[in-house]
Amino acid sequence: MVTVRSRGRLPHWEESAATYFVTFRLADSLPKAKLAEIEFERRDIVATAIAMRRELSAGERERLAKLFHYKIDAYLDAGRGKSFLAVPRVAQVVEKALRHFDGMRYRLIAWCVMPNHVHVVFRPLGDHGLREILHTWKSFSANNANRILGRGGEFWQREYYDHLVRNETDFRRVIEYVVDNPKKAGLVDWPWVWRVGEPIPEE
Repeated sequence: MVTVRSRGRLPHWEESAATYFVTFRLADSLPKAKLAEIEFERRDIVATAIAMRRELSAGERERLAKLFHYKIDAYLDAGRGKSFLAVPRVAQVVEKALRHFDGMRYRLIAWCVMPNHVHVVFRPLGDHGLREILHTWKSFSANNANRILGRGGEFWQREYYDHLVRNETDFRRVIEYVVDNPKKAGLVDWPWVWRVGEPIPEE
């Protein structure tokens, strides 16, 4: 059974025993004007479904996904903002947050820590939900990263993007997307990327 929930600006889809592709980003990774433009388009898509008293259609979900990939992701890969995750100790904190409950609350399949955002493909286990898992990753990493950087205040953008992986083709596509992201963004020998079946990165 698929559950559609609205939290903040974006709709999120949850399904038991499902696999997700999620992206969360640093608070300053997108210019406010560009974010407002994209959010306006997202609100328009969601408002249409609400006005018709129905869930988002497959076509509308696809439009939201493309909106992320073609617009937001291009800005993220350009390395906007202070890119705190390019600091090795900070990237390591995020990696540790992702790995900490692997096998207990979720099963990691692939992840990549980019300079200003993070991609993860994973499968929640038991009763652990998407929101709970994301909150744990972001809370732990934000507190420790701010301490390392000697700063305070907001570290992550509150919202995150999530995609419910629907079939084997989609599964392979999102994994390839995650592991190829550093190369696509022009990062050479980027160490903060992993997929299941590869050795765990050394600390």
